[in-house]
Amino acid sequence: MVNGVLDLGGELPVRRLGLGTGGLVGPGYWGPRGGRAEARALLTAAVERGVTLIDTADNYGPELAEELIAEALHPYREGLVVATKGGVVRTGPDRWHAAGRPEQLRAQCEASLRRLRVDRIDLYQLHRFDPAVPMAEQLGALAQLRAAGLIRHIGLDTVTAPQLRSALESTPIASVQNPYNLLDRGSAEVLALCEAHGIAFLPYYPLGSGALTRENAAALTSVAAAHGASAGRIALAWLLHHSPVLCPAPGTGSLVHLAENLEAAAIRLTAREVELLDALARGRGVRRRSTPRV
Repeated sequence: MVNGVLDLGGELPVRRLGLGTGGLVGPGYWGPRGGRAEARALLTAAVERGVTLIDTADNYGPELAEELIAEALHPYREGLVVATKGGVVRTGPDRWHAAGRPEQLRAQCEASLRRLRVDRIDLYQLHRFDPAVPMAEQLGALAQLRAAGLIRHIGLDTVTAPQLRSALESTPIASVQNPYNLLDRGSAEVLALCEAHGIAFLPYYPLGSGALTRENAAALTSVAAAHGASAGRIALAWLLHHSPVLCPAPGTGSLVHLAENLEAAAIRLTAREVELLDALARGRGVRRRSTPRV
């Protein structure tokens, strides 16, 4: 099975194909998407199928995704890692505001601890660097939370290669979340840094936010047909083949799509298929969704 295991921070093993929770909340990451029972059922099904990494954020809902995780999964089974994020505040659908002052980060972390019903968060990710606050102060606040035993590992969301290099001079970084998929390789330099330092790379929009299926690229459809699989499953399988530090955690609100996504771990691509898929991004530039993801 290609999925394999990656050790977060060098010591916390997770299966590389996880679950994102943006699909459990409404459009613009605001409010509920459906009933709480349906969301809890999906979370439970994911863990029963072997998912050991769940990626969420305090502002999904806001607060709703973390609440649902605790309702569905607490007390958490051994080996399950729930990664969450802080560092932004919300004022409406798709409205995000950086909030990286040390006192804000501590308050957000403490609130996530209460919602998730834990004493320590295994992976706490800074959702954005706040341009109004020195990077050293933001990283210092996270390091203090780690020293206090409130978080186990620090991650970063949406960073440039220079920012990651600078952060690594201050504190160990266990994970990075940047956009990366078959059509968007804009974070290739960041991925290379992650590989060099053993940092998990959790690609967001691993399915291109629907772009992969809309494009109907011949190489993707031919590989999918050869495996009797959907284009989405092949796109996830490619990520697992592409780099050993890539840990895609696609979000969904559908049990059917959850099953399809997780089946990608069993797909073995040939060297020729990987070569065909690698070529998809050439000449396309960086493709990103117009609506910001935070």
